[in-house]
Amino acid sequence: MALEYTEEKLNSLDKETLIQLFLSQQEQLKQIDHNLQLVLEQMADLKRHRFGRSTEKHEMEDQLSFVEADGKIVFFNESEAVVDEESVEEAETVSRRKPKKKQGKREEDLDGLPVVVVEHSMADAELEDMFGKDGWKQLPDEIYQRYSFTPAKIEVEEHHVKVYAGKKTDEIVRAPHPESLLRGSLVSPSLEAAVMNAKYVNAVPLYRQEQEFERYGLHISRQNMANWTILCADRYLAVLYDHLHEKLYGYHVLQADETPVLVNKDGRPAGSRSYMWVYRTGRMYTDRQIVLYEYQKTRNASHPRGFLKDFNGVCVTDGYQVYHMVENEREDLKIAGCWSHTRRRFDEAVKALPKAKQKDSRAYLALTMI
Repeated sequence: MALEYTEEKLNSLDKETLIQLFLSQQEQLKQIDHNLQLVLEQMADLKRHRFGRSTEKHEMEDQLSFVEADGKIVFFNESEAVVDEESVEEAETVSRRKPKKKQGKREEDLDGLPVVVVEHSMADAELEDMFGKDGWKQLPDEIYQRYSFTPAKIEVEEHHVKVYAGKKTDEIVRAPHPESLLRGSLVSPSLEAAVMNAKYVNAVPLYRQEQEFERYGLHISRQNMANWTILCADRYLAVLYDHLHEKLYGYHVLQADETPVLVNKDGRPAGSRSYMWVYRTGRMYTDRQIVLYEYQKTRNASHPRGFLKDFNGVCVTDGYQVYHMVENEREDLKIAGCWSHTRRRFDEAVKALPKAKQKDSRAYLALTMI
């Protein structure tokens, strides 16, 4: 059993004993960290052997993920993971325990949706056969409501632009018409918006979108979709990104973090580790949230240094040291991270002691703050 030291016992120890105690604690922490890394590597290796390599596979626990349900990664059992028994409609199957339904929920769900009335009736001849002539009367209709879903409709827009030329001049005039999203390409703004929404909002990979388009009879390769997305991002979204980046500097508090991602193609071997850096406004700015991602191949200090070069304020981070390196280079940037908070407490505690005791007390204070 590990020894437990009280404040009274530590005060009774001499300087040499405190130093040796601190060094032994430091070695123990290094060994614990080493063992933890081995366990994490073994777990990752077991997952690789069990599931095999896949471009959609989450190799690391802290890998960037876009497929989540209530904070949990969901794969094939998504339906079971996200089902909410309290909101399930009454089905025709018999259940042991009927969930209590919220009153008025169905009306709330249907509010604002267009209603198409579909009438079902019987011919007079059929009614006469059943009841005789004038032997029936009509009661109030029974009404059943069902959701109706129409799959995506694919059309080809063929733009015929009228061209005019002067009889006495060589001037040629074309009728006003919308510019092409990408010159010489079949992609339209609505199609590219659907591709982006499916991939980045609904987490549908391009190869699955390719299969879905095939079912509609539309042959669009994933290579074309990738090319459209990259070109449109560079040509149109980059302007918005730069504008939001500039707006970000107007906030007083930002949050920053970086997470590893595996990339198959960026000039390096497949599966190389890269990093996605994210910068966002503080949680108190609820009405003007800005979240920007920046992909980088490395994790060095040059990336936050460049991104935050014109930012004056407080940036909340974790204990990664590169943020504090950038802070030490500037006077108008404050990093509110785990390490800076601990170091600040340490320095304040030392300064509160008499100068004669500050040097001898550093080891003791370090032990009490671990």
